[in-house]
Amino acid sequence: MYFPKYRPRRLRQNENFRRMIRETKLSVDDLIMPYFVVHGKGIRQEIPSLPGNFRLSVDELIKEVEEIQGLNIPAVLLFGIPAAKDESGSCAYAEDGIIQQATRAIKEKVKDIIIITDVCLCEYTTHGHCGTVESGRVVNDPTLEILSKIALSQVKAGSDMVAPSDMMDGRVRAIRQILDENGYGDIPIMSYAVKYASAFYNPFREAADSAPAFGDRKSYQMDMANADEALREVKLDIEEGADIIMVKPALAYLDVLYRVKTQFGYPVAAYNVSGEFAMIKSAASSGLLDEKKIVLEVLTSIKRAGADMLITYFAKDVAKWL
Repeated sequence: MYFPKYRPRRLRQNENFRRMIRETKLSVDDLIMPYFVVHGKGIRQEIPSLPGNFRLSVDELIKEVEEIQGLNIPAVLLFGIPAAKDESGSCAYAEDGIIQQATRAIKEKVKDIIIITDVCLCEYTTHGHCGTVESGRVVNDPTLEILSKIALSQVKAGSDMVAPSDMMDGRVRAIRQILDENGYGDIPIMSYAVKYASAFYNPFREAADSAPAFGDRKSYQMDMANADEALREVKLDIEEGADIIMVKPALAYLDVLYRVKTQFGYPVAAYNVSGEFAMIKSAASSGLLDEKKIVLEVLTSIKRAGADMLITYFAKDVAKWL
């Protein structure tokens, strides 16, 4: 009987062999934990569609971030829920805005943790869109000035990195320019360069109270069918000054993630979004899946596709498992 000289099973015989040749490894260094921050005190309101995740007042957020630091997770991503909304989203760049308050408080209480702040308008506007609305349309260029004000305000409060998620054309350049002009040239930008108009965002919209009041976001977020367009978006954002590129969602777009990493070689973040989290949680609670095993498999697949950073609501659990 003929046997091949190379037998792959030889190096699968036991866990030590498998560890030695494992090509993709998850690490706590890969993780970024998202949080939703609200005004008030002593608030820890569980989000029904994101079990185990909460809307947190600043004092409760501090406790969470201290735990995150204890788990050696390097960064958190903050989303703000204002006490009041208006047509222009003015609370997003207010000095006493919820993100600004939270950032200052973390900087005072917790050392050596990276604070990434979301730059967008959807949580702060009455219309729920990610840009300025004129005559029922989301207009691009007038939005850039507001996004720049938001980013600058957040950085002045202590943000270590800003993450524009709006998908307006030219916003990375506008933000880079205002930060540089104000002496913040060292602040990196994590750009939501490839953000699809996805059905996977619904739990997030509940958590952040950010569903659009009319229409949808397909005029500015990407069509789910397009991959070449994603590469054009990434190229533009890199040219405008982005330091990290994000692909969002992750699971349904692993092909795009792979192409982005292969073509550009830039640091890439992947957002394991709320709908992906909710599906696993639901299946696990029904006994259909082993939560720990499936989460580690999913996140490994995202990293294997090219992600350097994993934004995931499972970050705390994964850090404990690892």
